[in-house]
Amino acid sequence: MHPDTAPMPPQATRLADYRAPDWLIDGVALEFDLAPSATRVKARIDFRRNPERAAEGPADLALDGRLLTLVSAVLDGCPVEPELTAEGLRLAAASLPAERFTWECETEIVPRANTTLEGLYISQGMYCTQCEAEGFRKITFYPDRPDVMAPFRVRIEADRATCPVLLSNGNPVASGDLPKGRHFAEWRDPHPKPAYLFALVAGDLVSHDAGFTTMSGREVALKIYVRPGDQGKCAYAMDSLKRAMRWDEATHGREYDLDLFMIVAVDDFNMGAMENKGLNIFNSKYVLASPETATDRDYALIEAIVAHEYFHNWTGNRITCRDWFQLCLKEGLTVFRDQQFSADTRGRAVTRIDDVKRLRARQFGEDQGPLAHPVRPREYIEINNFYTATVYEKGAEVIGMLRTLVGSEGYRRALELYFERHDGQACTIEQFRKCFEDATGRDLAQFARWWSQAGTPRIAVEEAWADGRYTLTLRQSTPPTPGQADKQPLVIPVAVGLIGPNGAEIAPTQVLELTTAEQSFSYDFGDPDPGWRPLPRLGSGRGAESDAAPTPGKPILSILRGFSAPVIVEREISDAEAAFLLAHDTDPFNRWEAGRAYAVRIALGLIARTGPLTGDIPGAWVEGMGAVLTDDSLDAAFRAMVLEVPGVDEISREIAARGGLADPDAIHAALRRMRQTLGNELSTDLTRIYESAKSDRPYSPDAASAGPRALKNRCLALLAATGSEQAFALAEAQFRAAGNMSDALPALTALAHEGAPVADGLLEAFHSRWQHDPLVVDKWLALQASAPLPGTLARVEALTGHASFDWRNPNKFRALIGVLAGANPVVFHRADGAGYRFVADWLIRLDAVNPQTTARVAGVFETMRGYDTGRQTLMRAELDRIAGVANLSKNTGEIVERILAG
Repeated sequence: MHPDTAPMPPQATRLADYRAPDWLIDGVALEFDLAPSATRVKARIDFRRNPERAAEGPADLALDGRLLTLVSAVLDGCPVEPELTAEGLRLAAASLPAERFTWECETEIVPRANTTLEGLYISQGMYCTQCEAEGFRKITFYPDRPDVMAPFRVRIEADRATCPVLLSNGNPVASGDLPKGRHFAEWRDPHPKPAYLFALVAGDLVSHDAGFTTMSGREVALKIYVRPGDQGKCAYAMDSLKRAMRWDEATHGREYDLDLFMIVAVDDFNMGAMENKGLNIFNSKYVLASPETATDRDYALIEAIVAHEYFHNWTGNRITCRDWFQLCLKEGLTVFRDQQFSADTRGRAVTRIDDVKRLRARQFGEDQGPLAHPVRPREYIEINNFYTATVYEKGAEVIGMLRTLVGSEGYRRALELYFERHDGQACTIEQFRKCFEDATGRDLAQFARWWSQAGTPRIAVEEAWADGRYTLTLRQSTPPTPGQADKQPLVIPVAVGLIGPNGAEIAPTQVLELTTAEQSFSYDFGDPDPGWRPLPRLGSGRGAESDAAPTPGKPILSILRGFSAPVIVEREISDAEAAFLLAHDTDPFNRWEAGRAYAVRIALGLIARTGPLTGDIPGAWVEGMGAVLTDDSLDAAFRAMVLEVPGVDEISREIAARGGLADPDAIHAALRRMRQTLGNELSTDLTRIYESAKSDRPYSPDAASAGPRALKNRCLALLAATGSEQAFALAEAQFRAAGNMSDALPALTALAHEGAPVADGLLEAFHSRWQHDPLVVDKWLALQASAPLPGTLARVEALTGHASFDWRNPNKFRALIGVLAGANPVVFHRADGAGYRFVADWLIRLDAVNPQTTARVAGVFETMRGYDTGRQTLMRAELDRIAGVANLSKNTGEIVERILAG
């Protein structure tokens, strides 16, 4: 039976409307008879009345279901005919027992036709599932919400020839042969879980195996399943898994709780990975790696994402979220945990800088535009649209601030209480917060505004210095965001230090708590016990008179050390002070930040000039970059980060934050000139360090080896920016001699992005060698799509017809169309609008096949109001065209509507 009712127009789901479920589930038994065009799913579900709702009287049974053919329905052994709709089915309360009953149904689904990659679908001949957030309703009728948790038992039947491996959550309990070349496997997961954590995989797979002994002495089997031929690319993912398991035991006392942990690599996947209990399903790009095919960045991402999904076993699976508005509870907390793991593994300074760069590149833009929303949204139309940088990255920053405020020991006690109190439950932010309040005795009511208030706070800074007393006045404000015009003061931890005129630190890092719109703090150097102290409101910010003996001169402020809060500091400093901090700040993040801020100011100055960019680039900036470059006492990865010139998008955001309109062409020209200046002025040192960083040692992806490669390749990129034949010869030689992708790809990128004559031939050779490796082909596509050159759009248009481009595959679509739209602002924002038209054409085409990927790429238009009137008009025309498409998905429709209305 198919429902006859047409889908209703999209309706918003609101946090304020949450109601506990009418019915809970004691157990679920599923049977799958797999066939590409007609998979049968039998479900047996034991329901019981929710005691929280029993006093309200009888309740209907409403089950979610989409694109399902209902073959049969049985209630306590008797056939029934439920009311069917486009979104599920309903049984009237009058037909239900008052307390308990067993529901059985059989449905038929078509995995082969499921191009949305949600529910049960086929990827390159392999059956696999993706059920978060609402994919399970495409498998069978079910209360598909995270606060309904139950243990699952699963039986899978399939042809042995095409699907010799049959996997699901939990531990295996039975397997065997069936007639006609079929076989079966049964799995049992004893831990109650919501339906979004259900997983099934069936196909021709091989496993890379290992074992792990838990801290209590239990043996756990570890298996990474891949396609035949890829098993040699799993070693690093397996090593990352074992290190993550050990780290979680040592850091949080969290031990794995099943006999088996599995990862499956899938080629067609909308997300990065999915933490299904005991059976993690991964985008293959975050599992498969070898020195020849993966870069240092790929290895670092594999390490972080494997850890992230494993850490979800406790922060996401054992304790899940009550509803999807609490998504930040499992994701923000788990991102913070994987960041801490990466910091312990790869170094705190470079990890923190990398985290902040990602936050600013993605989340700050969200906060400044029409898609701004709180870390915990108040409503949504399509929940898949809220798997955002705000929920993930800003959500992690909120956890980090909480840890800063309560201290590492208080944080540890609070998490232990959270695990103890809520194991096996579906929780809210309020319950999580209560654990911290109970464990530390601290009132966090005001701090909780970080979860409910959208926007990036600004902190204005005022300083005063008199008679040995330094006074710091901070003022916080948050700009209006869609639906939130008025903002309340937040609790903002501001880590500060003071540096003397001689470059020595004279006031070590201390965290100041900014809790009101304006606060002043003083540091009295004449005090026998010096330290920061809050002052009464002083208006001008000048401190009271002091009898203290003055220090040799006014100290230099180092503010927001370690990026202690996700805020924007509004503080203009001189070039001399920026150069001083770049040279002397003892906080690594702020040292990097000083160089970054200095470069941003130079770029803004060049852009502000009319006519050709003929103004001088300050020699102090070049000297400062040179000093970092040649300082062998600094970590090589850190030096590479400092030497990176900001990108076009970063400068565009800065211009928008200052109330201006960005011109991508002018920005690109300014930044290109800055790179060329560094390449020319520092050519001798760049060449010397490049040559000294070469190594004949076998490739290793560890941080100690990756850092020198990063510095070497940064030197090469800056040299290539000069356009000299010598630099191009260096890059070509590196490419031809490269024994690993971490050397080959940066060299090829430098040549292709600088328009070197040899680039096209090398690109052809690269593709010829790697055309049969899908993940390397993605790199080849992305490299060309990201080139900031006049011919790039025509090249990308041609590549859409290339045999290596499959637009239905999310990785391929993101590598070509997504990279051009999101990582090549010069081409996407062409003044003639051709970039906008090209991307809009492809979004319209993809939406009918994969709405989730379409909506995510459509978000690139959110910066529309940051550009000149001409570009805004062109972007709006393309958004109107997308919005007018018949049967546009609610995923894409919601994003486009919010951008247009913003």
